[in-house]
Amino acid sequence: MKRDELGDLVAFLAVYEERSFTKAAARLGTSQSALSHTVKRLEDRVALRLLTRTTRNVSPTDADEKLAEALHPALDDIEARLDSLNALRDRPAGNIRITSSRDAGREILFPKARDLMQDYPDINIEISVDQKFTDIVADRFDAGVRLGESVKKDMIAVRIGPDLKMLVAGAPSYLAQHGQPQTPADLTRFNCINLRLPTLGGLYAWEFGQGDRSVDVRVEGQFISNDPDLIIEAAVAGLGLCCLTDKHLQPWIDRGAVVPVLQEWSQSFPGYHLYYPSRLRGSPAFSLLVDRLRWRG
Repeated sequence: MKRDELGDLVAFLAVYEERSFTKAAARLGTSQSALSHTVKRLEDRVALRLLTRTTRNVSPTDADEKLAEALHPALDDIEARLDSLNALRDRPAGNIRITSSRDAGREILFPKARDLMQDYPDINIEISVDQKFTDIVADRFDAGVRLGESVKKDMIAVRIGPDLKMLVAGAPSYLAQHGQPQTPADLTRFNCINLRLPTLGGLYAWEFGQGDRSVDVRVEGQFISNDPDLIIEAAVAGLGLCCLTDKHLQPWIDRGAVVPVLQEWSQSFPGYHLYYPSRLRGSPAFSLLVDRLRWRG
């Protein structure tokens, strides 16, 4: 059956039930002339006179009775199935697998996922914490969470957190003894705590910017770690300067355990994003999670 043929049958049934083209047209939200044309098209297709029209009303024929008798259960079944789809929309279900860095997983992803699972018991969520970049397609993840600048261009990316800044900071005792750097180039004279990157295992080059100017500095020092918490602990202990996000350092700055330096060289960059292939766009459960995670400032 062609798509317009089903529409013709719905139009016929409305006229049959209302016994009036005017009332049926109002019910269907169309014009009387368009409805009359539709019914005439159906009559031409079946080569039968289905409705007897007078100036005052519409009378059914024997063919009308048989056709309406067949249509009622079929259309009722279609409506029931559509209602069941609406119920699925209201009670979404399914499994969602997401890979995330530890910090984003604990601070952003899990709180929203926890609330969603409490609201929708048929939704199951797995969060795999991995500091390394993961091929979400090859490893059969539905989505990933990473910093915005790390998301591949062929993925859909949704911001789930604020912009971040890289801050350089050191313990007050260390700065009192060694002074403060005035420019990024001065860092070569300081003991700096290096961050081992989880991706390819290289050391993070400290990034700075001022206006249109950007500078990367390779620093050296006694201590290296791939764990931000250990790096902060080393900085608080006076082992040197560290360079981490404001999210990591701000609590320690607020309590005076470390003091930020070179702040005029710190520039914002895109924070955490949820990224995924376009094929998941239509999943009700996944759409709910995306909406919960979306950053609204």
